[in-house]
Parts: sequence; structure tokens; C-alpha cells
Amino acid sequence: MNPSADDTFSRLRPRLQGIAYRMLGSSAEAEDVVQDTWLRWRESAHDDLESADAWLVTIATRLSIDRLRSAKVQRAHYVGTWLPEPLLSDAAPSPEQMLERADDVSVAFLALLERLAPEARAAYLMREVFDADYGEVAQALGKTESACRQIVHRAKAQLQDERPRHVVPREAQLRLLRGFAEAAASGRFAALQGLLAEDAQLIGDGGGIVPSFGVPLVGSRRIAQLFYATHRRFGDAVRYEVVVLNGQWGLLRFIGNTLESAQSFETDGERILTLHVQRNPDKLARMAAALGRDTGPVQKK
Repeated sequence: MNPSADDTFSRLRPRLQGIAYRMLGSSAEAEDVVQDTWLRWRESAHDDLESADAWLVTIATRLSIDRLRSAKVQRAHYVGTWLPEPLLSDAAPSPEQMLERADDVSVAFLALLERLAPEARAAYLMREVFDADYGEVAQALGKTESACRQIVHRAKAQLQDERPRHVVPREAQLRLLRGFAEAAASGRFAALQGLLAEDAQLIGDGGGIVPSFGVPLVGSRRIAQLFYATHRRFGDAVRYEVVVLNGQWGLLRFIGNTLESAQSFETDGERILTLHVQRNPDKLARMAAALGRDTGPVQKK
């Protein structure tokens, strides 16, 4: 492979990784897609390509669609609610993170995308997140531009009622989450309940490995009771850390040296509306390893 082809792939790698992760909700599977794309790139004849960028995006998208079709079958038998693997990111994303916005990689958004069929998910992401033109979408999906327009239109209609309507300044969200973390760590029940919307909901993923809720837990009082119970049970062993998860402020909860959960939030700037709590140890393992922490079921006191 000549150096220019190598450089082309390196330049496109973040975009390919971004597409694959948004398609699959798994960093490990996204990396596998990028690696498979790389192997095909190495074996291809580059001189005849009209656009190397379009070729790479097409291959990564098609590989992601194939993997997602298999994953959909597995997720149909998943124990409890399926949530994506959360990603720990920098507090100050660089401008070079091309065509990406925080809400386009948030846990809430990725969970919402689960409603779409694999091809619809790919078309929607390429057009609405990565700003591809319909010619590129058509090439990636092997369909006509007219068909792709219809697919994207239907996908937008399917998602529009559920997309977050609140544009909250990051500073306001940070203040709210810090207040929530402090109240949870100190076991102040009234403060916890006051920071939650009355109809707030908590959506958890334990993967059948650790306890979680099969359906959303609804109501500020019930959610506050859950956090208060954790404080009562583990006391000073519980620690919360404010971090950036999937481009937005979130919380990591540690019990002793164990990363027990990664918590993502939707807010209106004044109250917490939704909590997505990832407790599945398999989906926390990569993050825990990067932080030098344990993961797995927490031992009872």
C-alpha cells in the first residue's frame, strides 16, 4: 500500500469509527468494523476509485449494517433494557471532531436510534449527523437517491417526537449534576428529590448480570429513594465523579474501587428529566480498565 492510501485511511478513521459506534452502540464492535474496513482497503485497487472517502464510508456503513442485523437478533433476547456502551471523553472536545455534536452521540440519542431498522439507522446517521449528500447515502446503501430520501424522511418522523427539546448550556447542566452528586453522596433525600422532575424516569441496563429495572423507574420520589438506599447501604464507600460521557456531562459511581455505574442525564437546566444508568459490567469493563478500576457485581456490606 502506498503512503497516500495509508494517509487517506488515517484521515478517515475518526469518521469511520463515529459511524460504526453510532450504528452499533459498542466501542469494541466499532473498532472491529474499522479494522475490517482497513483490511478491505489494503486489498483493494485504489487507482480506479472515483472517491476514496466515499468508498471507505460505504464499506464501513455496510459492515455496520450487517453487524447490526445480527445484533438486533441477539438484543431481542437481551435481559432487561439494552443501553449502549458509554464512552468517556474529554471535557473540552476539539474542533477537529468533524461534524459531530454532543447530542448526536449521547446515550439518550443512541438508545433512541434502536427504534430504527439497520438501513434506516445508517441512512439517518449519514444524512443528519455526518451531513452526507443523498448520492453518498445511496451509494452506501445500494439504493436510489429517491429511496434514500424516503428512508431518511420516515426515520426523522419516527424520531422527532422523542428527540430532546431542551437546549441546556453546559454550565447549567454541570451545576445541576454537581448538586445531584453531592446530594447522593451525602444521602440528602429531600435535595435529591428536589433536583428531579416530578415525572423523571430512570432507565437502567444490568444485562442480566447485576440487578436493574426491566421497565423505567418513574417518579422523583422513587428515584430519590433508590439513590438514598445506595447511600444507606454503602455509606462512605460510595463516590460520584463528574465526567463527560458521550459528549455530555454525566456521573460515574464508584463503590470502593469498583466502577459500579455510568450515569447519563437529560435535563431542562433546572431539573433532571431522564437518567440512563449503565450497570452492565461487560459494558463498563473498557472504561474501568482505562481508569485503573475494578468492575463487576459490588459485594454486599
